[in-house]
Amino acid sequence: MAESRALRRPLPRPRAAVRLVCLPHAGGSPSLYQAWAQLLPPEVELIVACPPGRLHRIDDRWPASIADMAADFATELAPWLDRPWVAFGHSMGALVGHELVLRVQRMGLPVPARLFASACAAPTLRRDRGQHVMTDDDLCAELAGLGGIDPELLELPEMREMVLPVIRGDYELLAGYQPRRGDLLSCPVSAFVGVEDAEVSREGAARWSEWTSAPSEVVEFAGGHFYLSEQPERVIGELLDRLPTVGVSRAFV
Repeated sequence: MAESRALRRPLPRPRAAVRLVCLPHAGGSPSLYQAWAQLLPPEVELIVACPPGRLHRIDDRWPASIADMAADFATELAPWLDRPWVAFGHSMGALVGHELVLRVQRMGLPVPARLFASACAAPTLRRDRGQHVMTDDDLCAELAGLGGIDPELLELPEMREMVLPVIRGDYELLAGYQPRRGDLLSCPVSAFVGVEDAEVSREGAARWSEWTSAPSEVVEFAGGHFYLSEQPERVIGELLDRLPTVGVSRAFV
């Protein structure tokens, strides 16, 4: 199967037993997960989503909504659903992952064995603070507070010119996000959260249980909103423990 513009395999493993589909945060790119390819065992193939507006998709059509973005990913993903898979979304990526699973369900395609919702409270709990209309300085201060990007880079005019329009576009999608209460996921949900994350509480993460007909859980990690960048080995270990394929475990990490 050929690569798509929206989905990339950093390290192709055509004989892998399970596929891990990862979705980045607001303003994020596939680079968030690039190092994971080398940390995962041979049985797991990493597929990373690249939303419009970044890297090779800088000129692609901007989605009208988070559900629209997820629908595009679902269409691209369909040929890859020939074996067990799981979805991992960080922050905004968790909401995109939620809509992706719903879309896959409606299309009658194989659903994932699990959704990993990282650093994201249950869908209706997010409160819009108007980040998409903040001044450049205020938005940069917001991003610096979350972590995940070097604050010194945000002082560079050329960096601001490159990243802020994408981040504003993603925050605008978040501001307009209206999840449908009656639509439940049919797969389990593991909510991963940093204990020092000022954006997401354990209680907010636990309420993912309201959005699935399957079991759910909360797994806590040391660190803040970008806890996964600080301890990728432990994150992957916890993830591997929950994969559906026999023999895939943290012993590989």
